[in-house]
Amino acid sequence: MKNKIRIFNKLKWKIAATFLFILILLSSVYLYISVFTAEMYFQETIQKLNSEVAKHIAEETECFVDGKLNKQVLDEVFHNVMIINPSIEVYLLDTKGNILTYFAPDKKIKLKSVPLEPVHQFIENKGQTFVLGADPKNKGVEKAFSASKVYEGDVFRGYIYVILEGEEYENATQLVFGSYILRLGLRSMIITLLAAAIITLLSLRFITRNLNEMLKVIREFKNGNLDARIQIKSNDELGEFAQSFNEMADTIVQNIQDIKTMDNLRRELVANVSHDLRTPLASIQGYVETLTMKSDSLTNEEKEKFMNIVLNSTASLKKLVEELFELSKLEAREYVPNPEPFSIAELAQDIQQKNQILAEAKNIKLSLSFDSNLPLVYADIGMMEKVFQNLLDNAIKFTNENGEIVFNLSKKEECVKVTIKDSGRGISSDELSTIFDRYNQGQRVQTEDNKGIGLGLAIVKKILEVHNLQIDVKSKVGKGTEFSFNVPVYVNRKVKAGVEFYN
Repeated sequence: MKNKIRIFNKLKWKIAATFLFILILLSSVYLYISVFTAEMYFQETIQKLNSEVAKHIAEETECFVDGKLNKQVLDEVFHNVMIINPSIEVYLLDTKGNILTYFAPDKKIKLKSVPLEPVHQFIENKGQTFVLGADPKNKGVEKAFSASKVYEGDVFRGYIYVILEGEEYENATQLVFGSYILRLGLRSMIITLLAAAIITLLSLRFITRNLNEMLKVIREFKNGNLDARIQIKSNDELGEFAQSFNEMADTIVQNIQDIKTMDNLRRELVANVSHDLRTPLASIQGYVETLTMKSDSLTNEEKEKFMNIVLNSTASLKKLVEELFELSKLEAREYVPNPEPFSIAELAQDIQQKNQILAEAKNIKLSLSFDSNLPLVYADIGMMEKVFQNLLDNAIKFTNENGEIVFNLSKKEECVKVTIKDSGRGISSDELSTIFDRYNQGQRVQTEDNKGIGLGLAIVKKILEVHNLQIDVKSKVGKGTEFSFNVPVYVNRKVKAGVEFYN
């Protein structure tokens, strides 16, 4: 059971873990930005509130006497300032920023000079613009400060530089401030994570529920339920996936049906080909054996008769094999129509003349009629000739003596309608739907000369199919049969040939 964990359950937790990681990362960034922003806000507030500290010290203190440090006064003033406000650190700088003296807890400084660019910016803007300066006790650290120029009389001697958030004050406030910000940030992060986790789990449950339903259908299809289809509930990516699967399933089912149909047709073809091949082969074998065994006792007339029978059987056998190969190539799409404009009336006249002798041999009246000024049609002329010939062969074969065959061409809108009608025995309604099947072996197969239908009508249908044309048949037993189809009129169709006539 443990080995049968559903893949979408795994996917759900993978997505959840990914979301959790992203949320923690974003929360950490948010916490850092919050702390940094709070720190900057705190320092800017301190600087604005104490921007005049350095100025007051400079104005109230005689820092230099005769160009020399007034050490005693400076120590006393710096000491008093530190007593009043223990959070600050006071430094006296020369004109180049070098530290001359200072008063700071622990007396530890790591810088001998202070960059003057922030000092100049502070003095020029009179402390109204937030700017950070170097902390002499912490190399690389910048803090809020106050600064003012120092004069001895009219002589510029240096700067009073005051760090407003000294190290001792920072150590004292860091615990309180850091703890408060940390608690606030953690509380916000936990609330955000919980809310995001709930929303994520609900969303994932909704998504994976649909995926699980799809997976169930896919498994059913895999296990043999070829009717299983996914119900499309939306037009999003999942809906597109469901539609793609359904289309794929339909294609697979259709391919399976085609394979089954082709297999059945193959079996029927083998059986029927064997049946039709057996008759001429048996005839050839029988008469050849007779000629071989009784050659001395047969008259010349009998020998000639037997040889004619063998020759006719050989011709029937050859025609059957040729039709078989022709139909196979048509089904394999090896024959691609090469449409061109031509006169269908002229083609029909040629076919009528070729079949006139066969029709007269059975005393059948074969007539051709067509509208005057028929337009050119657009099709493969060689294939159309084969269609006409096969239909006339079929009509002559199944029309009794003294019968009639009418070959008619008429203009119908954008097409020319071709009709071949005979007065033969007709086709029963049961057989009518199968006459175009390969080797249809119904009652209609039996003719007076015991010849089968062969593949003529099947070839007709395939040729018309590659032209994207359909053939209709009407028949009544004892009344005759009528075949008809439409051939498109030539209207500059060349550019459409490959698409229009071949699938």
